[in-house]
Amino acid sequence: MTTIKVQKLADALGAEISGVDLSKPIAPDDMAQILEAWKNHLVLRFRGRELSDPQLLDVTRNFGEIDPPGPNSYGKPFLADFPEMNVISNIKVGDQAIGGLGDGEASWHADMTYIEKPPKGSFLHALEIPEEGGNTSWSNMYLAYETLSDSLKKEIKGLKAIHDSTYNSAGMIRKGMKDVTDPREAPGAHHPLVTVHPESGHPTLFLGRRRNSYILGMDLEASNQLLDELWDHAAKPEFTFTQVWQLHDLILWDNRCTLHRRDSFDPNARRLMHRTQIKGSTVIPFN
Repeated sequence: MTTIKVQKLADALGAEISGVDLSKPIAPDDMAQILEAWKNHLVLRFRGRELSDPQLLDVTRNFGEIDPPGPNSYGKPFLADFPEMNVISNIKVGDQAIGGLGDGEASWHADMTYIEKPPKGSFLHALEIPEEGGNTSWSNMYLAYETLSDSLKKEIKGLKAIHDSTYNSAGMIRKGMKDVTDPREAPGAHHPLVTVHPESGHPTLFLGRRRNSYILGMDLEASNQLLDELWDHAAKPEFTFTQVWQLHDLILWDNRCTLHRRDSFDPNARRLMHRTQIKGSTVIPFN
């Protein structure tokens, strides 16, 4: 019999999964329960799971094909032995950073929505954590859409926005990119403001990142006003769950129906996370 337990972490989203050994192959019945919990709760936490990098890759493959990380500012993988894995860290060896995103705040965003097929989801594994700070929050974009006024739902129906590829979530320019000051000229994919989750079938706000976003066909000022309204709504506390990290915590989130952000932390502290992501599919507009 299965021993898996699912415990809610917040009203809006998030659940802790216990009773499964992720260092070993996951039994089909257990995997079915985990997938159902992921569908229902959007963010899953596996507390205190000490996994090697190969084990983390094996766990990730249960959820789909591994998607290599996007280009970082250094133009080469952080882990030469595991180029399909990303490193999130402020640690430096000499003058060389061993990972990305540093120690500053990372604003609300979804990952790699600047491509035509953004990642399905991601795992983040805590290998070193500061004594305080560096918390990560997620926001439920199903709820964000459901709670929009009828008039705002009507206003955004069928609209698309540019998802800028110039900057990462820490505000750093990606390798090979140039600074963009006019959002209408930003490079990146054009996605609907409201999409359909390919598995649940439910509509969800799909905002990507605020910086250099622009709603196609609109006056720039009107686009900014509408986007600011949507972003303010999407980040309401009642839609969120905040993860206060413990050593070896492993978090899985659905990139298609959530946003996430990170608190800053002491630059003299060490924070090291290994991250994998799962290949996604074409974005489906909500009509």
